[in-house]
Amino acid sequence: MIRGVVQTALKSKADEVIVVLGWEEEKIRKALEGLPSRFVVNRNYEMGQSSSVKAGVAEASASADAVLILPGDVAMIDAQSIDQVIEKYNQTKPMIVVAGYKGRHGHPILFDKQLFPEIAQINEANFGLKAVVKKHEEEISLIETGSQYVLRDVDTPEDLKRL
Repeated sequence: MIRGVVQTALKSKADEVIVVLGWEEEKIRKALEGLPSRFVVNRNYEMGQSSSVKAGVAEASASADAVLILPGDVAMIDAQSIDQVIEKYNQTKPMIVVAGYKGRHGHPILFDKQLFPEIAQINEANFGLKAVVKKHEEEISLIETGSQYVLRDVDTPEDLKRL
């Protein structure tokens, strides 16, 4: 699953793909062997997804205008949906761009560099990225992708079967 998500990200208009490793680091490195992505290791992965988001954002290029967060469990994401988020950002420069389907928020989600300091402060106790999104909900630009897969992630074996 992770290889497919990374391959899709690499096919998109993203300038760089950074993969945050933590649990099962070596297994994931092996699964991604040969792909031109950059790795950052989150030694604090047991502290939750927020710690991985912070590790990835901290590793982004100093010249980055924004970061696009794409969880590794969005198995059916397509490059077109990723590109639509990037294009929306490039056109209007909102603080946050969210991929959507029929008005519902999904993945990926893009954050302008002005939010990097806030992202650096997130943790599971303060609801992570959800708190940043909620704080800036008036500044969110939802891009309708036309793909239901921006709403689908794989959290359980049942989710995988449904896909």
